[in-house]
Amino acid sequence: MNKRIFAFVLAFSASFIYGVSFTIAKDVMPLYIMPYGFILLRVSGAMVLFWLISLFVKKEKIVTNDFVRILFAALFGVVINMLTFFKGLSMTTPINGSVIMTTSPIIVLLFSFLILGDKITLKKVIGVLLGMIGAVLLIIYGPNIQANAPNIKWGNFLVFVNATSYALYLIVVKPLLKKYHPVHLVKWIYLIGFIFVLPFGFSEVMQVSWADVPQTGLLKIGFIVVFTTFFTYLFNITALKQLKATTLSVFLYLQPLIASVYAIIMGSDYLTTLKVTAAVLIFTGVYLVSYKKSKS
Repeated sequence: MNKRIFAFVLAFSASFIYGVSFTIAKDVMPLYIMPYGFILLRVSGAMVLFWLISLFVKKEKIVTNDFVRILFAALFGVVINMLTFFKGLSMTTPINGSVIMTTSPIIVLLFSFLILGDKITLKKVIGVLLGMIGAVLLIIYGPNIQANAPNIKWGNFLVFVNATSYALYLIVVKPLLKKYHPVHLVKWIYLIGFIFVLPFGFSEVMQVSWADVPQTGLLKIGFIVVFTTFFTYLFNITALKQLKATTLSVFLYLQPLIASVYAIIMGSDYLTTLKVTAAVLIFTGVYLVSYKKSKS
């Protein structure tokens, strides 16, 4: 299979897993495990898996100076990214969270312009503004009370911080992929991330009454650790070797479609006029940002 096509397949697979994970995570959090405790399980589980599979990948020595960039990749891609996402998701609804996450491609474009010096057009500026308006609508004017969503406004804001952090992660980690194998890179990212999230999640993990967690709950926790953490990060960072950060980030807007359909089927969420309006603004913004004429 062509490497670029394979990268698109990996990016789509990661987005599909993320899409269904919004509702799966809500089924066990905070009912059986609190957000930060769940994050510690995710990071520690993925860290172990990445270090194990690195034993079967040709060894590489990381240049000492590159550990500074790896540190920032860990902070943006694991620590801030996960802490704000799961905490935010525990306070808002699956559809709100997934729609706000689609602002990430727009934020990637902004950072690419500010940090990497990429060109930006009027059409893309309009797209950025529309997408940001859609996110602000959800954050400020969303409903305040809903079952299993105790603080939707604050939850929406935290998910938006998560989207920003993920965008910075894509910008920071891209240059490293030209030098190192993705597995060796991510194993260090997760080791550093584990050190930072341990103080946040340790007490919450200790509070979990595992005997009271049903088998379905354990399976869902396992799904989040193995698929939503390990496989998605492996898929995305492998795809990023072939794709631009802005291209990979565009796959995020598949998540609201997948998350919305799954959440509604499972009865975990419902559509409102506000959510549809915000989604249309964000989708329009992302389209304007990502649209590129084919070269003859």
